[in-house]
Amino acid sequence: MARSKEFDPDTALRTALELFWRRGYEATSMADLVDGLGIARASIYATFGSKHELYMRALRHYGETCDRTLLEELSQPGPALPAVRAVVSRFAEESARDERRRGCFVTNTAVELAPHDRDAARRVEASWDLLETALTSALLRARAQGELPAGRDPRALARMLLVLLQGMRVVGKAGGDPERPRDAATQALALLD
Repeated sequence: MARSKEFDPDTALRTALELFWRRGYEATSMADLVDGLGIARASIYATFGSKHELYMRALRHYGETCDRTLLEELSQPGPALPAVRAVVSRFAEESARDERRRGCFVTNTAVELAPHDRDAARRVEASWDLLETALTSALLRARAQGELPAGRDPRALARMLLVLLQGMRVVGKAGGDPERPRDAATQALALLD
């Protein structure tokens, strides 16, 4: 008779995500995962596979949660430009006050793993594509509704905002002057006028 799991895999996945997010992939050992999740190494392997597979599942979970929130924010009915402005302003504020220096898990993955890990690079690119598409759609709606000047290129603006948002996350993680992301957001938002 098969033994039932003595832990909740969803809770273990969220705990692993927190460990990876705080420490990074390379600095999180299997021993750290065993201690942090409170489950045996064999159970981790049996449930999640390798450390890399666990990381990829944590990254997918993070992306699904954050991407869903961003899509909801940017696809609300009514005026679209206020939603874009709100997302940029929120990223700036979160980056300016990132006391734990965690940054964004997707951005952290882009910096740490994507240059040499094809799976991580694909997951990062998928997240960025989704954000770029959501921003482009919102900016297209804003232009169609007369909120954005007709001569503005929604896709190019979306790409600029995507790069800005990811850059703010890196700056926030590194610490330093909290006005940097705020000032950058102010200047970027002026381009939407």
